[in-house]
Amino acid sequence: MSAPLGQHVSRVRALYRRVLLLHRGLPLELKALGDAYVKEEFRRHRSAEPADAQRFLREWEIYAEMLWQQANEDRQNSRKKTCFGVHLTEEKLNDFHNEQIGQLQELMQEATKPNKQFNISDDSEYKN
Repeated sequence: MSAPLGQHVSRVRALYRRVLLLHRGLPLELKALGDAYVKEEFRRHRSAEPADAQRFLREWEIYAEMLWQQANEDRQNSRKKTCFGVHLTEEKLNDFHNEQIGQLQELMQEATKPNKQFNISDDSEYKN
């Protein structure tokens, strides 16, 4: 393994760990969704061309920095609920490939589903 490739792999692994660590500060449902997305995206880009790999890393570094700042704001503002993430500009959306647009739509659908993770029923039938 050459030194530049070894440095690249170390950088990718460190960024991957950092993002997953930052996700610990998210609400539970966002953490689960975000962790799954991160794992899939990093796995998908293992064999990316060097230019694509650099862009991929740059975008995830920007995401990690934004998430770190928002998590700090959340800790400092205990009274106010922090909104995580940012709105995508039209310019940014125009840079995406069709596959990426599809992924965004799937992510949006998953993120906006009603939370049906827990089923709370009336427990009166179990009372004596």
